[in-house]
Amino acid sequence: QVQLVESGGGLVQPGGSLRLSCAASGSIFSIRAMGWYRQAPGKQRELVATVTTSGTTTYADSVLGRFTVSGDNARNTVALRMNSLTPEDTAVYYCNARTGISRDHWGQGTQVTVSS
Repeated sequence: QVQLVESGGGLVQPGGSLRLSCAASGSIFSIRAMGWYRQAPGKQRELVATVTTSGTTTYADSVLGRFTVSGDNARNTVALRMNSLTPEDTAVYYCNARTGISRDHWGQGTQVTVSS
């Protein structure tokens, strides 16, 4: 089983930047991709960005050009650099790991609040 621990998050003003990090442990050999999802109050959880172990990235249209996801295979970590933040980015951000057995693993989430 894969365990994920997020770090970062917090309160930031609109237009500001924030970086989230996630570290994986456990059956890390089975991880094929890691990334981030978010869930705002009253909304469904949505994909934000993912990166595979080979470096292929995907982004939600709403964050493309503002967010950057990067993985470090040697450290089994993934980071999300968030720029030009808006109040619509306010959500709980969850780290995700997808394994070779086609299962998703989740962190406990970290709160990101964008407000003046």
